[in-house]
Amino acid sequence: MKINKISVNSIITFTMLIVYVQPALGQACQKTCGSIPIKYPFGTGPGCGDPRFQSYVTCNQQQLTFSTHTGCYPVTSIDYNNQVLYITDPSMSTCSCSQPSKGFSLDWNAPFSFRDDVVFALLDCSTSASPIYKSIRASNSTTFPLCDPQGASVCSVLYSCQAISRLNIPVSTCCVYTPVDLGPSFEMDLQKLQCTAYSGLYGFNGQESNPDAWKYGVALNYKFNLNNDYPAMCASCEKSNGVCGYGGPYNSYVCNCPSGFNTSTDCFYGAAWSNGLRFYPWQTGIVLVYSLAWFAILCAA
Repeated sequence: MKINKISVNSIITFTMLIVYVQPALGQACQKTCGSIPIKYPFGTGPGCGDPRFQSYVTCNQQQLTFSTHTGCYPVTSIDYNNQVLYITDPSMSTCSCSQPSKGFSLDWNAPFSFRDDVVFALLDCSTSASPIYKSIRASNSTTFPLCDPQGASVCSVLYSCQAISRLNIPVSTCCVYTPVDLGPSFEMDLQKLQCTAYSGLYGFNGQESNPDAWKYGVALNYKFNLNNDYPAMCASCEKSNGVCGYGGPYNSYVCNCPSGFNTSTDCFYGAAWSNGLRFYPWQTGIVLVYSLAWFAILCAA
């Protein structure tokens, strides 16, 4: 049997070149954004995580950002064990910096809520015109102020900061405004409230009298679903080194694997599924090389 070696070598070389220049598929859903680990229900791009969270938490140029109708806020960390997202507002006043702000709000339909220990201190408010100083009459004819009387100590310590004290405004213009009082719309419009700035904090670090050590920012709780159950399929996906995501016209669950493929189960099952007609890119390349080589040999015989 005579074999045309030139033809066979040419075909093999050409085929291997095609396989070589073929772009390698990587895992579309990344496991980190900057220095922050990304796990369900969050994702680094479309098709990653839970679709309900996609429009609120995004990764752009390795910066994780939380978005509402009032602006975009850097995410500082995520506590996955306790399901808490920590963000900071660049326009927020702290002990080292006082600046005007429009306020902070959550979208009413967002899958987030304020953590119970979050404190909002509204600064430089008009004591004569701001509605937060007006008492609200309850159904039982008793009245209560919108400002939390227990927050007087927070205001006093906060106003002792050099950045705020240099404004020379009385402590009475400070109002601790708890998240519960933001109402069902979670709206804090400082212009309507006749305040010029605000400070948000979610912890005192055991140093209630030292505002420099306070944890400034906003802590938000999130839930996986109505019953707050972690999806079992997602847990299996992550154990197989995959990333939970979604796809298709109905945003159905998918597991994004390191190979770049999505499966409806997990990456262990997807990797084992090679006995049928489905191949991964590297497997397809090898099969193509050998098939064309044998085809050339048979033709030259």
